[in-house]
Order: sequence, then C-alpha cells, then structure tokens
Amino acid sequence: MGVGYSSRDIVKFNVESINLEGTDFCGNSPPTVFVGRFGYPNVNVGVMSPVKIDERSWLYDAPEEWAYRNLSARDVLRLRSNLINSRFKSGIKSFKGKLLDVAQEVGMAYKPVDMEVNLKNKPSKTLMMNYITSPINNSATVNRIKLTSNPKIETKVDKVVSDNDLKSVDALFSLYNKGVSENFLSKALSIGLFGLKKNRKLVPTRWSITATDDSITKKFLNEIRHFDEVEPSAFFGGYMGNHYLIMMFKDVWGFELFEMESPLKSNPWSKTGKFYATDFEDFDGRKKYVDETAGAYYAARLPIVEKLFQMRNQAGVIVIRIITEEDEFPLGVWTCREAAKKSLASRPLIFSDKELLLNYGKAVLKKKFGIDIESILKNSKLLNRIKTQERLIKWL
Repeated sequence: MGVGYSSRDIVKFNVESINLEGTDFCGNSPPTVFVGRFGYPNVNVGVMSPVKIDERSWLYDAPEEWAYRNLSARDVLRLRSNLINSRFKSGIKSFKGKLLDVAQEVGMAYKPVDMEVNLKNKPSKTLMMNYITSPINNSATVNRIKLTSNPKIETKVDKVVSDNDLKSVDALFSLYNKGVSENFLSKALSIGLFGLKKNRKLVPTRWSITATDDSITKKFLNEIRHFDEVEPSAFFGGYMGNHYLIMMFKDVWGFELFEMESPLKSNPWSKTGKFYATDFEDFDGRKKYVDETAGAYYAARLPIVEKLFQMRNQAGVIVIRIITEEDEFPLGVWTCREAAKKSLASRPLIFSDKELLLNYGKAVLKKKFGIDIESILKNSKLLNRIKTQERLIKWL
C-alpha cells in the first residue's frame, strides 16, 4: 500500500531504456533471478543483468544496501532500470535444460557472474512495479545464456543446496542464522534450490518473498513463546516514507499491524471500511494468509521477532505504519522490512506500564502526522486481549 497507488496494483512506469543496438551483449548478473507467476505452473524465469560488465552490478539488487545508504525511490528506479530481464519459459517441476541450469547457478552465487546473452528480441521499455517484488525492467525472451566466469558460491550455501533431505524451512532458517540475507534466500527458494529433492520446484518470486519472511519468523517464534515477557517498550523510525511505531506490551506473543496514509484517506482494502487496514495474530499464530495488509505484514513482522529473539523476550506487539507522500512508487515489500529494521535500530523507550506506553504512541503520531489513533486503539484486538484475558500469574 502506498500513496497514489493501491496495494494490489501493478504499476507501469516509463523510464529511459537501455540502448541495446542488437540482441547480443556481455554483462554480469548482480546476481539475481526472477520467477513470474502468470501462466502458472508454466512460468517465466528471468536472469537479470546489465548490458556490460559493471563492477557495481551487485548494487542493482541489494535492498539492505539501499537502505543502509538511504537511497531514494528514484535512486532505486535508476539502478533497476540498468537491468535486462532475459527470460524463458519453464514448468515449475521441469528441472532440465541449460537455461534453468544457468539460472540456478546464478541464483546460488554471492558475487556477480559474467555472461554472454543472446536475445530473441529487443527488450521492452516499461518498468514494472508492484507492492511485493523489486521493479523489473527491459524484459526480453532469451535464446542463449553462456556463463563466462565461474559462479562464486559460499560453502554454507552449497552444503544446504546439496542436502536433498533438508526441508526448505530448515534450510532457510539455518542460512539466515549464518548471516545470509532474506533477499538472497527468497531468490534461492524461488529458483528451486531448497527442500526435499522430491518436493523442489520453482516458486514465483512474489510468493517466495513472503514464504521466506513467514518461515523464518515461525522458527524464531517457536523459541520466543518460552521467553519472559518484555517491559513495555516503544520504537519509532522509518525509511522512504514508511514510518513505524512499534509498541511492545508486557504480554505473551501476539501481533497486530495497522496501516494508513498521511494525510488520512479511505483505505479501499480495509474490510472495516475505514481509513486503515489491519491484520492480527494471537499466541498460536495465523492459520491462513492475512486479509488486508498482504506481504507488508510478514515483512515487518520478521525483524520484530528477530529483535525479540535477541532481547530474549516475548511481547504483545502493536505496529502502526504511517505511509507518507515520500513513498512515491511501489518498489516492493523490502521497503517495509528495511523501514521496520531502521525503527528497531533506534534506542527503545521503556515505560513502567501500558498506559504510559499508549500515551506516548498517541502523542508521537499526533505530533508528527496529526493523526489521532484513539479509534484504532479502541478496535485493537490485541489491546482487548490484554484487558480481558485472565493471566495465569493471577492464580500463583
């Protein structure tokens, strides 16, 4: 969701296209691959690269680095517009063919991979944007891709990919705990590199991103649910027009996300018919995909549970996301994840009770955005649980 576009939109944006005279070029993949969803189970698989060897190509697909450098939305669009999406068709279970072999090798690499590419046609000139994946530009059907350098693959990644008896959830969590980024893991999952051998398949990138966020989060929560309850705490911060107020209450695990735009406007995806969209999970988690907040829910939840794991605490967490006009384009759900991380990197404010925490939350959003969240808090499922649920400690 964002200002000027709906959270379900695919937005087309004309940018200056790469000037490719013919249909042959030598480039290097950042490395990155993309698996589409249209036509499922026969999908487009793309290997993305600039049209020349560029020592900076790794930066063209590096959300964490974009956030670290505080790049603007237009900076990201300029970077992504340098990539050609050389794509081909594949069945999700068809693990035969040279092009798919190349895509998987590129998907495993941690450094740019040099390649020679022959296209069937010149690339299109339209930059495709949506609320889950990073922008895609310059798509063209590919005839041939030949790798001209050996892909650099980390031993820990090669070991997990080679393990045909390791479930994909365990593969993701193992590598994440060893410092492998969510961005890399979602690409590797999409290109069919993880899981039991009989179950491996291509996964559309927009699905693999949320699946990766959700799978890692659930593994963290298996331990977090046994930790002591946090002292009432608040974090506030943001990135690229996405501002997060994260309020942690002294309670067992629970998570509730509210999203709204500033200045306030009606939210077409809210089932409440109001100006905000919201989703919630109780102690045992969600049994199905969220109703309103889509991938933004899972992307923001991951860094929050990771923070709780580092703190060795559990909490009832209310998150309020404010989206301002600085959020110009739907660049992908990575913006939510990185904005939440920046919020959690700030020094937390600790409160003696939940009322003081709530008062702080109301005050900061009123001061910075002119938004009164009283009506939101009255409808909060998590706050209602905190107020009405009998606590075991009462009987001890």
